[in-house]
Amino acid sequence: MSNEHIIIEGQHVTHAAETAGGHDHGHEHHEQHFIWKYIFSQDHKIIGRQFLITGIIWAMIGALMSVFFRLQLGFPDSTFPIMEKVLGEWAKGGKLSPEFYYALVTMHGTILVFFVLTAGLSGTFANLLIPLQVGARDMASPFMNMLSYWFFFLASILMFVSLFVETGPASGGWTTYPPLSALKEASLGSGVGMDLWLLSMATFVISSLLGGLNYITTVLNMRTKGMTMTRMPLTVWALFFTAVLGVLSFPVLFSGFVLLIFDRNFGTSFYLSEIFIGGKALPHIGGSAILYQHLFWFLGHPEVYIIMLPGMGMASEVLSCNSRKPIFGYFAMIISLVGITLLAFLVWAHHMFVTGMSPFLGSIFVLLTLLIAVPSAVKVFNWLTTIWRGNIRFNPAMLFALGFVSLFISGGLTGLFLGNSALDIHLHDTYFVVAHFHIVMGVSAFFGMFAGIYHWFPKMFGRFMNTSLGYIHFFITFAGAYLIFWPMHYEGIAGMPRRYYDYSAWESFKHFQGVNAFISIVATIVFFAQLLFVFNFFMSIFRGRRMTTLNPWGSPTLEWTTPIHPGHGNWVGEIPEVYRWPYDYKDDGHGNDFIPQTTPLRPGEEEH
Repeated sequence: MSNEHIIIEGQHVTHAAETAGGHDHGHEHHEQHFIWKYIFSQDHKIIGRQFLITGIIWAMIGALMSVFFRLQLGFPDSTFPIMEKVLGEWAKGGKLSPEFYYALVTMHGTILVFFVLTAGLSGTFANLLIPLQVGARDMASPFMNMLSYWFFFLASILMFVSLFVETGPASGGWTTYPPLSALKEASLGSGVGMDLWLLSMATFVISSLLGGLNYITTVLNMRTKGMTMTRMPLTVWALFFTAVLGVLSFPVLFSGFVLLIFDRNFGTSFYLSEIFIGGKALPHIGGSAILYQHLFWFLGHPEVYIIMLPGMGMASEVLSCNSRKPIFGYFAMIISLVGITLLAFLVWAHHMFVTGMSPFLGSIFVLLTLLIAVPSAVKVFNWLTTIWRGNIRFNPAMLFALGFVSLFISGGLTGLFLGNSALDIHLHDTYFVVAHFHIVMGVSAFFGMFAGIYHWFPKMFGRFMNTSLGYIHFFITFAGAYLIFWPMHYEGIAGMPRRYYDYSAWESFKHFQGVNAFISIVATIVFFAQLLFVFNFFMSIFRGRRMTTLNPWGSPTLEWTTPIHPGHGNWVGEIPEVYRWPYDYKDDGHGNDFIPQTTPLRPGEEEH
């Protein structure tokens, strides 16, 4: 399909179409009520938007929390009246209370890791791109897809409500290790807020499983004619393996939460043993707090790649498209995804080197941890080779994709230190860990997400985001990411522990006060840059420059062959047939530098 393909706006599909399985899906044209079209929608594109907008709201809440606790860390002796206005009793006199400081740290981590970078990222782009890029009318089960969003929404409501309970939200750290999380009397944040946290996370896991099963089934069974697995874009491959990771690891986390709920409310002792409070022994014998760590991190490390893989897939797509070059090493990229997926399940205990683990067992996890750097390095090499001598377009999507690669490299290199059990004993639970995982998992995943939003925004809304605001957003965020997290490595090497409320009482850490103040100022500036992005996003939905061609970026993939405003069913008439791989960036003989997947092979032309 070329740019001259007929544009049909807002029209529902009225023709039966043949899918990969040979079934006819007829879609009757009828007007839907607003509630059924946009709220309880079963259209994968609308559900993707729901995940994205919910994720953006949560991202701003989570980021604002980090600004508040950074103000405490950067200026421990100062007061900020605005904090009392926003947080009320938890910031009397404009100073954060120690109890609520830990609650903010806990909720910030939970929200960003699970609600934004898992649901917001995978939920958005798996829903938007999988059916469009493999040539399907919708997900395998549109109803189950709708349920996945509404379970996520229910989890969001429960988590949001926990922010307003009298004793405060959960404050056991985003990992909620027992015994602190298992005993209601342990702290204020171990009360009702923790129960709501656990219920919310259990509901969130159900949402993730419903979505993941749907994504896997759609990729395996709903591809259009000619769309073999080796003709799928790397975005779809990445989202497919993300779903596999989630389906295999989230049930383990779910079981860990269920056992924790039992310990808290039903007198069991899965995680508790020989606990004394005020000199009095509690009736808990035989449990193991380390068991919870194994259950949590068996999900926790695949979770890193559940967050990273979608960004990797989207960065591959954006880098190739905006370099006007085929992706380098397509099959090596797929094999590296397989390697990452397999090894992600075998490295969880590198989070537990200081739990008293056998040194021999620790050495095995060191080896496996360092081994996972190999497929990651393959991807980095292929990204760099893809852009090498390319005809690069430096639009906002491309800049964020390049930023993703930069952050993934620099953050990944510090992982080599933490993967070594001898070094990790010194660095564990210090600011070195905070710096490492924020750069490699947090900020780089956000950069992949931003690259995807800027690139596929026209597909979602039929309009473009403002490019000038996109450039400002990128440069402030990119510079800010390094200015915030790079100094933390030096604090961590000096032994400065994370999650402490005030470091001014320690002679050994006092001299970092200037660094902490600098980090807090930069973090606040970067937060306001994200407000600029939010303004750009929502303004562009209604006032952005309209699309005038089907394929504004000149991409060979299938999603750009649908109408500008596709109805539920995506294509009018038959779904296009696929003849070639998704990265055919070469002269098509008609003045274009790319050949769409729907173009038949020319006489004498060999498939890639």
